[in-house]
Amino acid sequence: MDEHSAANGDESESDGKALRRGWTTGTCATAAARAACEALFTGRFPDPVTVTLPGGQTPAFALAWSETGDSWAAAGVVKDAGDDPDVTHGALVRARVWRAEPGQGVVFRAGEGVGTVTRPGLPVPVGEPAINPVPRAMIRQAVAEAAALAGQPADVVVEVSVENGEALARRTMNPRLGIVGGLSILGTTGIVVPYSCAAWIASIHRGVDVARAAGLTHVAACTGDTSEKAVVARYGLPDHALLDMGDFVGGTLKYLRSHPVPRLTLCGGFAKFGKLARGLMDLHSKRNSVDLDWLADRLAELGAGPEVTTQARTANTAAQVLGIAAEAGLPLADRVAALAQDAALGVLEGAPVDVEVLVTDRQGNIVGKADWRGP
Repeated sequence: MDEHSAANGDESESDGKALRRGWTTGTCATAAARAACEALFTGRFPDPVTVTLPGGQTPAFALAWSETGDSWAAAGVVKDAGDDPDVTHGALVRARVWRAEPGQGVVFRAGEGVGTVTRPGLPVPVGEPAINPVPRAMIRQAVAEAAALAGQPADVVVEVSVENGEALARRTMNPRLGIVGGLSILGTTGIVVPYSCAAWIASIHRGVDVARAAGLTHVAACTGDTSEKAVVARYGLPDHALLDMGDFVGGTLKYLRSHPVPRLTLCGGFAKFGKLARGLMDLHSKRNSVDLDWLADRLAELGAGPEVTTQARTANTAAQVLGIAAEAGLPLADRVAALAQDAALGVLEGAPVDVEVLVTDRQGNIVGKADWRGP
């Protein structure tokens, strides 16, 4: 994912230390485009340059780079993602502008390091630069403001680029979504909230959209690399059928409820799906922990005696409980898969989605499963 975005304000960690918010690539591109447009129209770069965010905030940005040529101007802003672990933090986001034909308005181009959309289902059409709708609206507004101040028509080409963007994009979900050549220019509010996970969940949604637009009838939502490799080995699914769900099973299922795909394989590790089996929809270890007593109770339901259930209750990890169940010859992973399937179908609320659940161990072996079941 490129960045996280949400509303303005302060974000705090659980220990009370404030986390610093930052700016989306869309905001940085808007600031660069506004500065470049003023230079194109007036011959002067505003520094700092002020932009208006969708929520009405008006932050100012120092220019990190500027240049002019024959009938064009360009400016760059260094992205500050605050305290978010954002792959684009510190990247130079640039906009180069020149006049378009009268009446064309703002025309967008993908410069170096900005991707191009190659698959349907994303918020912008195939063949267009991967500049999302809200950043496009922000840039249009910034161009209009600069043009009005100079008494010029707002007909310009805006080429957005990101230094080293193609390499950075390989660390995001863009290749899987069919965005080639670089990053997406993202943002809905213009502000990055640390650890909000909004961008990750949005990427899951876009993955579903791309799969549906491609006519796929089977997708797999996996908790990580290990489980994803297990699904690929089992089914040979194409890359755009794989949803990098991570811990966000709730966000995945809720979106599939209103945007169904006929067949959904859920694949994840025993510990994480032990949480899903309890009805938990956020599988992150910091927000929901493994319940060894619950696993021991499931072993008892499968016929385990007091000695086995006591071993499970006093185990150190879920993996250790899985080993205890295997030694006792009890299909605990199958039981977890079945209960996880029940929980998933409950969230889907009768949507036309058949669900299969595969449970893996730490080595990626499928150790439990619940066969296909629908509404």
